[in-house]
Amino acid sequence: MGVDNIITFDAHDPRVMNSIPLKGFETVQASYQFIKGLLTNIKDLSIEPEHMMIVSPDEGGMSRAIYMANVLGLDMGMFYKRRDYTRVVDGRNPIVAHEFLGSDVSGKDILVLDDMIASGESVIEVAGELKKRNAGRIFVAATFGLFSLGMEPFDRAVEEGSITGVLTTDLVYQPEELLQRPWYISCDMSKYLAYIIDTLNHDSSISDLLSPNNRIQSLVNRYKAGEI
Repeated sequence: MGVDNIITFDAHDPRVMNSIPLKGFETVQASYQFIKGLLTNIKDLSIEPEHMMIVSPDEGGMSRAIYMANVLGLDMGMFYKRRDYTRVVDGRNPIVAHEFLGSDVSGKDILVLDDMIASGESVIEVAGELKKRNAGRIFVAATFGLFSLGMEPFDRAVEEGSITGVLTTDLVYQPEELLQRPWYISCDMSKYLAYIIDTLNHDSSISDLLSPNNRIQSLVNRYKAGEI
């Protein structure tokens, strides 16, 4: 088809790049935008290992969580989904239990990182499990927010205190009813996309744009200094 290079955001399974081994394939994370959205809207976070932690809801999102934990200097944990492979419910094997691997979450603010929210059932279950372990506030960040069962499951989760806030990007359509939810934080990707397109049009490398370490550190330092 004449495609030389593919740039996508948070590919669900980056092994898809194996189908085009001779072409470029970049899967871009929204890490900087998530941190910016969180720090801009939540003013009393303590970004220290004893007060905050990064959690992956499953083993597939480990690399995402490891990067965020390392760049923020925080501990991380992971949930292992134990499934019943003898049954199929709604097209998938049902989850029997969420087994948590990681340090103590008691009293800590938790940022749960995922690539997609479909029905939201999985991240709400994860939030419930973290609350059973006495976690503090729980924020869920996902690149793509589909909310296929509507906003009500998250309304209930917020009312029950298991989730404090939800962050997703504007890479998919955001209905007005979502934008009006007090617990929702929208992460704008338009400026980042514009930078990528402009850099490509000038035949320059996008390597610096794909690794936002310095921008994240600058943002966190400004937050700690009270400038955000």
